[in-house]
Amino acid sequence: MRITILFGGTNKERLVSVASAQAVAEALPKAELWFWAADDSVHETQAKTLSGHTRPFEQEFVPGGSTVGATIEQALDRAKADGRVLVLGLHGGRAENGELQAMCEMRKLAFTGSGSASSHLAFDKVAAKRFVALAGVKAPAEIALEEIEAAFAHYGQLVAKPARDGSSYGLIFVNSKQDIAAVRNAAASEEYLIEPCIAGVEATCGVLEQSDGSVFSLPPIEIVPADGGFDYTAKYLLKSTQEICPGRFSPEISASLMELALLAHRALSCTGYSRTDFIISPEGPIFLETNTLPGLTKASLYPKALKARGIDFADFLRDQIVIAERRAQG
Repeated sequence: MRITILFGGTNKERLVSVASAQAVAEALPKAELWFWAADDSVHETQAKTLSGHTRPFEQEFVPGGSTVGATIEQALDRAKADGRVLVLGLHGGRAENGELQAMCEMRKLAFTGSGSASSHLAFDKVAAKRFVALAGVKAPAEIALEEIEAAFAHYGQLVAKPARDGSSYGLIFVNSKQDIAAVRNAAASEEYLIEPCIAGVEATCGVLEQSDGSVFSLPPIEIVPADGGFDYTAKYLLKSTQEICPGRFSPEISASLMELALLAHRALSCTGYSRTDFIISPEGPIFLETNTLPGLTKASLYPKALKARGIDFADFLRDQIVIAERRAQG
């Protein structure tokens, strides 16, 4: 078995992916490293090259190694021929919307994280909301673009985000009529999800599936954004953003978050691990989205929750590899 960390990707979240790969490579020092470049080619790289990239959230990574494949499909063919297991240090785009997972499944290639169907479902925020609602998880109302002005007059504040993209990018808070114009402009090039802006504490809760068949929620995390919005800058660049784990929630709210995260994980048929984001409204936790490949950087939320539960990061990764191998052989 050859363990290979696949990171990078063709979408804008590849910078976060590099930081995740740095943490994963440190935990799995014997793993080989493949970088999926923006032009769809895949390249070998060395651990010292990866660890020496000091500003991954701001600067593009240059792998410097030989080419594995001119396309991701060629690289996956090589991975299958080599008998590799892919540890996915990837986020967003084709890496998280189910396309990469489908390509792996068709080759019976082992990979960590959820399968193609659940990845595709969770990545579509509109569909994900409908599925978790079937499991009894409350989600915000959905507002049609043509009703945005009336909704703004009714609610006073809205939030708009790409329907199929990571939540770190493209987020628009609608606080004025000028913001409505910004949403319309953004929605001209991609589908946007528009919702009432719900006041409350931001929270996230991870779910972990282990190779022994157990599935459970990790301690919920409380998020206190530096500037009132948990966008890319607040997540990765501002040191004033607070992420408190375990969160300062009442026992009842913590229990609710853990139950709802597990319900969302199951409703979306996730595998291995996931992380679900919520807003704590006066009526209780409200679902925002589920991430099937949450960040694994040293500063990321999921590793913090693992640590709070007393689970070593390297042990978590090795167990996910066992699950990946078992699924590929099934």
